[in-house]
Amino acid sequence: MPEHLVPPGLDAIPAPLPVERHRLFFAIVPDPDTALNIERLAQRLRVEHGLQGKPLPTAHFHVTVHFIGIHDKFFERVASWAQAAASTISMPAFDVAFDHAASFHRTARDRPVVLLGSEGIAALKEFHGILGATLAKAGFNLKPSSFTPHVTLLYDKLEVAERTIEPVRWTAREFVLVDSRVGKTQHVQLARWPLTV
Repeated sequence: MPEHLVPPGLDAIPAPLPVERHRLFFAIVPDPDTALNIERLAQRLRVEHGLQGKPLPTAHFHVTVHFIGIHDKFFERVASWAQAAASTISMPAFDVAFDHAASFHRTARDRPVVLLGSEGIAALKEFHGILGATLAKAGFNLKPSSFTPHVTLLYDKLEVAERTIEPVRWTAREFVLVDSRVGKTQHVQLARWPLTV
């Protein structure tokens, strides 16, 4: 097979560097003990339902409250604007509880298995509204969508029918801005803000 040669006097053109993309979102995260309990629950559901997908790392368990978007060039600027808006939020700490597990319908090979709540998420929905209004006032163009608070446990091709579980509870004492590095399975918490007691 002939080699690809560069004509004399011409330098090889370097391959463009891959563009790093950042998926930004605000989230409520469980405390470390609760995250371990969620991991144990994910392992139990995996066995009970014959799932093949591995549970997410405990540091990735979260409730997405608002998705800001996927950014590359202007990531730092957008993150800075988001942090400035979030710093104006004032809300007391609140309890959350998730008492169901189920699969979300997506693709046949990429169904998230999640925790869902019924009665234990009213304050979480209130916080979603407050944060959304604050971001909109700051100029963020948030896509209108229904808010279904959930914690993703793992992804699998099999579907888990909705079922009750022993409630997973924790007190949300802060919220965070997360940079999920697209394609790298990395979550970096850029900033955090306390919810006043």
